[in-house]
Amino acid sequence: RCISIFFVEFQTYFGQDYARTAWIHSIVDCATMLCAPLGSLISNHVSCQAGIMLGGLLASAGLILSSFATSLEHLYLSLGVLTGVGFALCYSPAIAMVGKYFNKRKALAYGIAMSGSGIGTFILAPVVQLLIEQFSWRGALLILGGFVLNLCVCGALMRPIALKEDHKTAPEFLEQDYISEAQKQDLKRMSTCSPLIKVWSHECLCYCSWKEYDFLLMPGFMVLAVSVLFMAYGCSPLFVYLVPYALSIGVSHHQAAFLMSILGVIDIIGNITFGWLTDRRCLKKHRHSCYLFAVGMDGLCCLFLPVLQNFPLLVPFSFAFGYFDGAYVTLIPVVTADVVGTSSLSSALGVVYFLHAIPYLVSPPVAGWLVDTTGSYTASFLLCGFSMIFSSTLLCFARLAKKIKRMHLQSLTSNTGTKQHIWTNGVIAYSVTAELDQKNIEFLAVDTNGYSNR
Repeated sequence: RCISIFFVEFQTYFGQDYARTAWIHSIVDCATMLCAPLGSLISNHVSCQAGIMLGGLLASAGLILSSFATSLEHLYLSLGVLTGVGFALCYSPAIAMVGKYFNKRKALAYGIAMSGSGIGTFILAPVVQLLIEQFSWRGALLILGGFVLNLCVCGALMRPIALKEDHKTAPEFLEQDYISEAQKQDLKRMSTCSPLIKVWSHECLCYCSWKEYDFLLMPGFMVLAVSVLFMAYGCSPLFVYLVPYALSIGVSHHQAAFLMSILGVIDIIGNITFGWLTDRRCLKKHRHSCYLFAVGMDGLCCLFLPVLQNFPLLVPFSFAFGYFDGAYVTLIPVVTADVVGTSSLSSALGVVYFLHAIPYLVSPPVAGWLVDTTGSYTASFLLCGFSMIFSSTLLCFARLAKKIKRMHLQSLTSNTGTKQHIWTNGVIAYSVTAELDQKNIEFLAVDTNGYSNR
């Protein structure tokens, strides 16, 4: 987020327009989200410590190399691609680990963990502005590169835990009730035929790899994915253009950086308080609704931004947008876990953050093109606001449709009065379904041997 403070410096030094300069921030965000599945892959198959430490090295190298940049293209590769990939390797494993440690107070745990982003924005925004004034943008990037190396220390201190479902063997999978007979036969065939299975003894690697991403076909996850695309398109440009917009209406550099600090510290409050609130018994079942509310409120804030033309009016905007941004960011892993389950959370988060990549890549340059074309920020901010509101509305209608369908099925079940009885002889399950009359006739189970003689 603090990269936006460098926006005006890059634009002035290289003499480029808004659209070309905005590609730097776009590529950073895009690379971070695009490589999120890579972070999940390394975390799942190597270790989260190795992934985070490697990410810290790459991010630091990208910032240090950027301090020697001679063109925007150089910054695209170093600050954009290299630093973005480094952040991706750190972000996804760290967030997924929280979901394995906490279950009862998961939303609050995510809120506290993700408040680090807000703390960093609150502290680094004025510090980065001070570093730019003292050492120029090159010196500021060099110092930040050394600072980011601390990610390697953070990675070394990580202590992941292994859940029971993460280490299922092939015989254990065969005993699960949710696995169909066809899948069990496929599993037996893979266990006897696959050389990879033989090397890894009883571990069912082929089945686990297939099972790892089967949530992609879930209707609930598909709707969530489409909603995330519009949400990501709307939220990204504001972090790029808040400081340039403030400077364009006469706000000083320090005041503009202070706006980012306000946004960062309120983001922390949104992370923690919204996480705590949605863990309450009265709201725990309504996490999706809270997520929709937060995204919609952020969209409304963007719609009102063009009419805020001075610093005293931008301060409450930073409060409101920062709070609801922290609120829905906290609930993204929670809502994803509710949809796909904890065992698939790491892979699902990688896909969700991967879906942020294209909107993050496209939206800042499009917003910059609108600024260059229209000469104002109004069109850019309105597009962001409507995109986030549409994201919230889409997911809301999908949930309403699901609820109506569930109520319809329940009414059909209650009208038909159908009951299902299952008998088993230990090998094959026999299912008998029959209509009950008004006298509630009970079915008598036939002895298994008698059934076989027939």
